Amino acid sequence: MVSAFVAGGASLMGASGAAGPLACGSRKWVGVAPHAAGSTVRGYAPARAGALRMAVAVEGFEKAPGADLSEQGHHADAMIATKVSDVMKQKGIERPVIIGVAADSGCGKSTFLRRVLNIFGAQVSKAHTPQGDFITVICLDDYHYHDRKGRKVANVTALDEKANNFTLMAAQVKALKEGKAIYKPIYNHDTGEHDPSELIEPNHLVVIEGLHPMYDPRVAELLDLSVYMDVSDEVKLSWKVQRDMAERGHTLENILASIESRKPDFAQFVDPQKKKADIVLNILPTQLVPDDKENKYLRVQMIQREAATNFAKVSIFDEGSTIDWVPCGRKLSCSYPGIKFHYGPDSYFGEDVTVLEMDGVVEKLDEMIYVESHLNNTETKFYGEMTQQLLKNPTAPGTFNGTGLFQVLIALKMREVYEKCTGRKLSVN
Repeated sequence: MVSAFVAGGASLMGASGAAGPLACGSRKWVGVAPHAAGSTVRGYAPARAGALRMAVAVEGFEKAPGADLSEQGHHADAMIATKVSDVMKQKGIERPVIIGVAADSGCGKSTFLRRVLNIFGAQVSKAHTPQGDFITVICLDDYHYHDRKGRKVANVTALDEKANNFTLMAAQVKALKEGKAIYKPIYNHDTGEHDPSELIEPNHLVVIEGLHPMYDPRVAELLDLSVYMDVSDEVKLSWKVQRDMAERGHTLENILASIESRKPDFAQFVDPQKKKADIVLNILPTQLVPDDKENKYLRVQMIQREAATNFAKVSIFDEGSTIDWVPCGRKLSCSYPGIKFHYGPDSYFGEDVTVLEMDGVVEKLDEMIYVESHLNNTETKFYGEMTQQLLKNPTAPGTFNGTGLFQVLIALKMREVYEKCTGRKLSVN
């Protein structure tokens, strides 16, 4: 686990992993919002979820830009501190690092963010917005203008730019990067309504995740690293059917109708963000098995934008070469359909990129150390760290294919970016 800064002297003890959901989803906020000084803000408690709220004066805070833009008043109690938070000094934070993770619903953000916590050895709370000693994870659904009923009345989906308060989002992300506390809106996925705002303090690392972290230039320019999780339509359908039918009791007809209704807005407002992302995790159907309709096997790519300067690009064997590698043999057990790696330079929406690809599944996770030994610029702290991270979550979705491998690699890149931005090295036990 991450036990301390090598430089800086601030102790950051924490357990690996996290309980509860991490990505946008079903979280319930309970209680009145805490005052910055430790008391409570009277006037929040009587407000029922979804009710029109009035701004409450809080010492040391002022109304945030964009707080009055929601016609229903859902963001009226959003605020920003007028000065840098004492938490910055208490935690030894010199410079909060902001990372954006964009993805549609059901694309594996929760699994990925758990791997991120493991890499940093961090633990977060079970509150609506997970916060810990080191990392805070903010769901950008909280900046929806409308509640669920309001979107139906306005005839917009949550993906539409008109349904999201980007002015408020940008102002509050900027405030956190400046070391200021905020009172952030809450969109309650259980009720489909807005709850009273909650206090969020700045942190060493703030991850903003959801549909639009790179959509608005005002927000995108604040990001120290941007990640886009791209899942092909065929794979997304398989995953969503499996999850929603098995876990949520939805019918196939309802699932298909929901996917189709989201496609136009997804294509217009969400998908274009991958053109700007520093790293894209691209999940595709396999090329090793003809007609794999169940998408049992996957071809996964880690696309790294060459223009991104905050991290070293991961390569295999010889950096800058074009390589196809089938590692199955005495050092890597492979059952059907086997494993194939590809690495090389490419072009992605007119941008120069480096692509690392894995097609197929690994049979024994501990043998992934053989693959790890052939990767360059992983920024692991010790030999076998990447394989160890995979072994920590053997039942997590994607662990035995390229999804798990590249999620761990991207989490390692996030740690590298943190160290580069802050000038602080993290030690790992």
